[in-house]
Amino acid sequence: MKLAALALFAATLAGCASGPPLSSTATLPAAARAVPGDFVVVTIRNPIVPAPLRAASTPRGYDGAGTYRAGGTARAAGASLAAQYGLLEVSSWPIAMLGVDCLVYGLPTGSDRARMLATLQRDGRVESVQPLQAFDTQAATYNDPYAPLQKNVGQMDISGAHAFTRGKGVRVAVIDTGADLGHPDFHAGAARSRNFVDTDAAGFLADSHGTAVAGVIGAVPNNGVGIVGIAPEVDLLVYKACWRGTGGAPSVCNTFTLAQALAAAIEAHADIINLSLGGPSDPLLTRIVRHGLEGGAIVVGAVPHDGLRHGFPVEIDGVIAAEGSDDGRASPGILRAPGRDVLSLAPDGHYDFYSGSSLAAAEVSGVLALLRSERPQLTGREAGVLLEGSSRAVGVNACTALTALLHRGQCAPTLASPTATAAAHLDRP
Repeated sequence: MKLAALALFAATLAGCASGPPLSSTATLPAAARAVPGDFVVVTIRNPIVPAPLRAASTPRGYDGAGTYRAGGTARAAGASLAAQYGLLEVSSWPIAMLGVDCLVYGLPTGSDRARMLATLQRDGRVESVQPLQAFDTQAATYNDPYAPLQKNVGQMDISGAHAFTRGKGVRVAVIDTGADLGHPDFHAGAARSRNFVDTDAAGFLADSHGTAVAGVIGAVPNNGVGIVGIAPEVDLLVYKACWRGTGGAPSVCNTFTLAQALAAAIEAHADIINLSLGGPSDPLLTRIVRHGLEGGAIVVGAVPHDGLRHGFPVEIDGVIAAEGSDDGRASPGILRAPGRDVLSLAPDGHYDFYSGSSLAAAEVSGVLALLRSERPQLTGREAGVLLEGSSRAVGVNACTALTALLHRGQCAPTLASPTATAAAHLDRP
């Protein structure tokens, strides 16, 4: 299922076409508009015997016999179908020119739509049966001016996922450099911050890497500004534990700063902890991360350049490892997401393209936040299985994972464009 923001569910439901505008008795419930894959359209023959002609009158079709309604036979057949197959009638519309009653049925929970369609097709009471299909106006999904440049948003079907949730109620800790939390593409006051490196407030706001990572997760969509974030309604905790390297080198952190930030995130009851960084094995940091995992936090780490799960944090059992889907690898136990030329926020209200497994980890954290928003008790292992099952060549698919979690409908195939090799750690292009 891929829904545009201005989804147009045609009143002409393929076989259910033409006629006057739908009356209020023929509207669809919100669930049918949001998840059409859970519904089917059935037509049942509905012959109406015309009234006897009066003297000097001439036949004029259905409109000569008054308002066209579903007859008792059609209504009985519709009720019988619902009872036999466990269907739920949610709306109906008698179509005069086709001589049918058109009904929309909700499918039983857990049923196979293709199998149900085949079964109904063989039933003699059914004149036609088809899926309830979705159409769109071909308008842009988001009004953010740079959204068309976000290949990753389309590749992961974020617009489809946003039909279900945008991450409200989930707390995501970004342990990284500082970030420009005053950026116009962030919700004002939606993020909290702490600095475990220094007291340089201006430097905190000028840090690029943390701004990019936080932007991938939390940038505000449909505000007419900039880009689309994966989970824009989360509560962001931006904790600075890393600082900019010199001479263009990647940003760096140490055991002490990371330990403080991790402990603070766990004490703040973060649902998701994003670690777009990597380094050697560290006993103290491992103990703290394990404490967080045992408390129910989901921890995401960036895979190193070589694609192996070694070192902190990805070597820790229970940590979700993420790498770019552009490197040609398909390592078992590692989730993949777009990692090359990912558009995100930059300090001082700007935007930039970034590459690396740091961005892939942020994308995975954002998708996990969407899942946690719908199932607050979802464990990291359960979430990992869902994302692994949703994966395609371009990486995890947010909408597919959500529909699997919620047992609701299907997502339409997403057009994907190839991406290239990702780097790891706190890197910039």
